[in-house]
Amino acid sequence: MADDLLSYIEDFVSYMRSERGFSENTVASYRRDLLKLAAYLAKKGISLDDVNLETLEDFLKFLRKSGLKKTSRSRLVSTLRTFFKYLVVYENFPKNPAELLEIPRKDLKLPNVLSEEEVRALIEAPDTSEPAGIRDRALLELLYATGLRVSELLSLRLGDVDLDEDVLRVIGKGNKERVVPFGEAAHLWLERYLIEVRPEFAGSRSGDYIFLNQRGGKLSRTGFWKILRKYALKVGIEEGRVYPHVLRHSFATHLLMRGCDLRVVQELLGHSSVTTTQIYTHLDIKRLKEVHRKYHP
Repeated sequence: MADDLLSYIEDFVSYMRSERGFSENTVASYRRDLLKLAAYLAKKGISLDDVNLETLEDFLKFLRKSGLKKTSRSRLVSTLRTFFKYLVVYENFPKNPAELLEIPRKDLKLPNVLSEEEVRALIEAPDTSEPAGIRDRALLELLYATGLRVSELLSLRLGDVDLDEDVLRVIGKGNKERVVPFGEAAHLWLERYLIEVRPEFAGSRSGDYIFLNQRGGKLSRTGFWKILRKYALKVGIEEGRVYPHVLRHSFATHLLMRGCDLRVVQELLGHSSVTTTQIYTHLDIKRLKEVHRKYHP
């Protein structure tokens, strides 16, 4: 039995590499996962033909007790599903015992958000008597006004902005396009940056990207992160509470706290599923509980 299973594993790995085009790292990961299963079945004296859903659930329980992390177990479930599906389709295996195997649920990690007062202090921190300060103010105003991903913000081109309608055309994940509105403050600072500062920064390497560094190149993610950290430090926000998407998460949470519909927030953020957006409802509830504890007699 063990030799048969090991042979199937090698055939499967070869198939994933040559027919499906998976990388060596991914293929090696598949092999490691399946060798764990082979070792477990050999130890328990279970033949491949006798493997059922309960067998695989016991295998996962064994791995959990052995200290295997939830993320690794989730990946392993995916491996088992794919492997047994391969056996059914290509090796005439009678059933896929992993088909109904549940993926361990991820722990809900709530992103840190800033208060509205902290966001306002952060946005107002740049010295707007300097060209770089005007750019930074426009950058922060627009990011909080729209909730864009940092990559989306830095990829904006001149043709993506409509200052007459105060909307952006954004190309998000999966190359999906969406239209995102912005408000008066973002309009004011973006227009000022485009008129007064961008022509000064622009050079032969600029292309039509909106946000440029002082050498004329497209502002990088690293450059943005340095800007954000600098102003967070300036206004006294602890370093551990600031990260590239903090304004995106704060944008979504503040909208929900003010009564915005979850589906609208989903559209603005560019989430393909409302399930992804629902994490912000947990943040909203968390904030409500904090306020209740603080002020309830």
